[in-house]
Amino acid sequence: MNFTVAGTGSALPKKVITNDDLSKIVDTDDEWIKKRTGISSRHILSDETITDIAFMAADAAIADSKIDVADLDLIIVSTVSSDYLTPSLACIIQGHIGATCPAFDISAACTGFIYALDIAKNYFQSGNAKNILIVSADAMSRIVDWTHRSTCVLFGDGAGAVVLSKGSDLLAIKLTSESNLDIISIPHVTGNSPFSELKKDLSYIKMDGRETYKFAFAAICKNTNDVAQLAGIDVNDIDYFITHQANIRIIEAAQQRMNVPIEKFLNNIDSAGNTSSATIPILLDQENKKGTFKPGDILVLNSFGAGLTTGAAIIRWSKTTN
Repeated sequence: MNFTVAGTGSALPKKVITNDDLSKIVDTDDEWIKKRTGISSRHILSDETITDIAFMAADAAIADSKIDVADLDLIIVSTVSSDYLTPSLACIIQGHIGATCPAFDISAACTGFIYALDIAKNYFQSGNAKNILIVSADAMSRIVDWTHRSTCVLFGDGAGAVVLSKGSDLLAIKLTSESNLDIISIPHVTGNSPFSELKKDLSYIKMDGRETYKFAFAAICKNTNDVAQLAGIDVNDIDYFITHQANIRIIEAAQQRMNVPIEKFLNNIDSAGNTSSATIPILLDQENKKGTFKPGDILVLNSFGAGLTTGAAIIRWSKTTN
């Protein structure tokens, strides 16, 4: 016994920034960005906060699930860019929806949603939960250097959410981590201590694009094969691949290596960019709302991020379209 997906939700800031908009502030253009990333536009916070966006995603997932908030047993939020260091975004969401259950945040970078699924699985298996809300929300626009064209063009802001209920639709899950500060990192806010003698790095994402590509491509291929083996299925039995939306070239390279039809690899990177751990639940919700998934479909969720962390899960879709 583990879980089934009872509801999905997502939200994106209202402000849309196109590649042409970015060309006015950094040395780039639409063709350069599209060719290297597959991104045409992204949503960026303006007069909203990431808390506001997380609220909307949580509300939508709860409404889709038709579960009363009083019946939630746990709230897990994955984020690296909450509005507050404390209280946790999960606790803030708890107050917004009127729940009374425990709530906490986790930090696993872009793999945070898969890590949250694994935590939820263990709560269900131990008998300590019947319904769990997971929200993944990140404001990457706060932590990119908007003068650095190789990173600022990649990221957007947004939130995705799922409500999980007790079930048996998780077929396999795998997490990994490998300590590495060189490929992807974001220095913490250093404060203004008069006693500190350390160099104060700005809190912007630092990424080695070439090494990130190699790491991500290898992780998608290996983890997909590994979870398929754990689930006792062939990779060709997977109906849809929902992969972290970091770069369309990574997705295309993985698709070619695994030799499965590109139509099985769902993506929204063109209009949303990389929203960190929110990418998978946002895409999951968008496709759920479109009616893409049918009961019995097999989905693989696959992500990678700073840490270095990776995670993959295979679930059977049993939710019917509301």
